[in-house]
Amino acid sequence: MLIQRTSFLAFVLMLCTLAASSQQKTLTLKDAIQTALNNYGTIKAKSNYVKASAANVNENKKEQLPDLNVSAQQDFGTVNSNFGPSYGYRGFSVSSSGPTLPNQNWNAAFGALYLANINWDFFSFGKAREKVKVAQSILNRDEADLTQEQFQHEVRVSTAYLNLLAAQQLSRAQQKNLDRASEVLKVVVVRAKNGLNAGVDSSLANAEVSSAKIALTNARDFEQTQASQLAQLLGVTQQSFDLDSLFVTTIPKVIDAQTVLKLEAHPILKFYQNRIDYSNALAKYYKTFSYPTFSIFGIMQGRGSGFGSGYGATNLNDYSSGYGSGVNPTRGNYLLGVGMIWNLTSPLRVKQQVEAQRFNSLGLKDEYDLVDKNLQNQSLLAENRIQNALRNYREAPVGYKAASDAFLQKSVLYKNGLTTIVDVTQALYALNRAETDRYIAYNNVWQALLYKAASNGDFGIFINEF
Repeated sequence: MLIQRTSFLAFVLMLCTLAASSQQKTLTLKDAIQTALNNYGTIKAKSNYVKASAANVNENKKEQLPDLNVSAQQDFGTVNSNFGPSYGYRGFSVSSSGPTLPNQNWNAAFGALYLANINWDFFSFGKAREKVKVAQSILNRDEADLTQEQFQHEVRVSTAYLNLLAAQQLSRAQQKNLDRASEVLKVVVVRAKNGLNAGVDSSLANAEVSSAKIALTNARDFEQTQASQLAQLLGVTQQSFDLDSLFVTTIPKVIDAQTVLKLEAHPILKFYQNRIDYSNALAKYYKTFSYPTFSIFGIMQGRGSGFGSGYGATNLNDYSSGYGSGVNPTRGNYLLGVGMIWNLTSPLRVKQQVEAQRFNSLGLKDEYDLVDKNLQNQSLLAENRIQNALRNYREAPVGYKAASDAFLQKSVLYKNGLTTIVDVTQALYALNRAETDRYIAYNNVWQALLYKAASNGDFGIFINEF
């Protein structure tokens, strides 16, 4: 008895588990958008570009700090010298200093050099400040680029979501059409077998069922394509999505409300404006290259040598090869100064750089004006699309009811031998088209509102409706 009870409980638990796993969580549009913003590769990449630009700003600010260098070296070698010019080309020479001797010798000792150097470009006619502004303008541009990419991706995901929902509704409509065609076929076969209708009626009915099956297959193929596109935008693997039915049962509440158009706040236009700002900042930075740079510098130096002060042509024994006697600093020097460097030919080159950058700014402004004009036209078109979608939304129920009544009437008449199969198939086709129009009418209203939000640059117009 205990074994049977245990088996029964295990069976019930298995059924509950299967039932729970079969229930797929509904993917709301807000969840889809958030998933896409977290997963989509382009947005993640541009987020990292923003972080890189922010780090670049901090680096440019710290470039204004003075250079402070500390150096130490300890060497072992000879100090033979002779008169004559030389150049340490690429560092491939030694800087040995000693007396000029009549003969070569190989007396060697340790030597050391300790150095501390500071250098500060304390005034350069705003060069450092303008460089920081350029870095900041790059950061502003990348932030605007990320914002407009997020905005456009929200629109893309919403469009794909609505397209998939429409595709699912089309599949549902074609399934109903197939069911109706199959029911008609059953009636036709029965009447043909009883000799009440011609045998050709069954052929026509079979053709209609076959056509309905093909339409259903095509609708499912389209649905699978839309699901794949949505999965790509979400950054997830392709799967079957259970979407929110809100968009096929209701329409937006304030869709007729007129919004104040402020295109200058559009995320896309902000990005284009930041491109212009970056170009202008770069031109100002280039201008500073025409001016000199003033620097303060200071050096503190200590030097040690194993060669004594009497080492020379008359005394070649005044040296020690001991390590300690060579690396101990015995002489020191310091130097303080102010310097100025100015390449007098720089203004000739900089003038052309600034001129080239000015033309770049003008080109970017032309691109801004083009996008601005396109967005204005899209905003006007959005209002027209909303009005047209609302008209279709109001007409769709009327057409569906009329087509449904006509199909019912023709079906009854055919069952009683009062009409032909051609009339029935025409009514079936009209009902399928009207049913499809009804499903799409709701979706088109939401699509029109989304288009308005995209053209106005305010996604809240769309997303705040639910």
